Amino acid sequence: MPITTDRIESGIVTVTVDFPPVNALPSTAWFQLADDIRAAGDDPQTSVVILRAEGRGFNAGVDIKEMQETSGFDALVSANKGCAAAFSAVYDCAVPVIVAVNGFCVGGGIGLVGNADVIVASDDAVFGLPEVDRGALGAATHLARLVPQHMMRTLYYTAQNATAEQLVHFGSVYRAVPREELLDAALEVARMIDAKDTRVIRAAKAAINGIDPVDVKTSYLLEQRYTYELNLAGVSDEHRDAFVETGKPKGN
Repeated sequence: MPITTDRIESGIVTVTVDFPPVNALPSTAWFQLADDIRAAGDDPQTSVVILRAEGRGFNAGVDIKEMQETSGFDALVSANKGCAAAFSAVYDCAVPVIVAVNGFCVGGGIGLVGNADVIVASDDAVFGLPEVDRGALGAATHLARLVPQHMMRTLYYTAQNATAEQLVHFGSVYRAVPREELLDAALEVARMIDAKDTRVIRAAKAAINGIDPVDVKTSYLLEQRYTYELNLAGVSDEHRDAFVETGKPKGN
């Protein structure tokens, strides 16, 4: 199954994504991911959720080919709504969400990770938003939770990636470990949380969200508005077509 949920210890649940070859998710998968994360947190037996992935990388964002193979804007709207639902599910999950990031985490992956509670990563992981190279915008809201403001702007405008080592330096990634140790690193944190009184942890999650200085949902919605404008103007199709045809950004 492309998305699976497993209770691997009493209060620890893993949600695993596996969409070969690069974990670029179709619209329906974003909604399923949202449902599965929310359901895991709503289960009173759950104290912490680990979101992880199989394969080459953690997440490559939306399935661009799905949008280019669909006439009109239905696929675009569905993908944007699906991403918003999945990002919100991570943020609103009743218990802490630990993300275990392997390899690449780009596009929509940044939305998931930026809204998570704890981040562990493989030491070869990279994080970035290639959105401007695809004629789109989005998830700067979440990238700004991973790196300082001016670094976010630089990465966003240039479509460059940040490394796991850099994010450890910035304090957003808790640990960077060899890939084969990634799940163990996530479990180490999960067990510390699982050992606490779940009633207190759930209250803590709600309280921390309540004092968050950024309204991540409204902020991301504003980004989506500009993406819709670029699509209506035909700019986004130019960039996505070029990427689907050549595998490279338009003009490269």
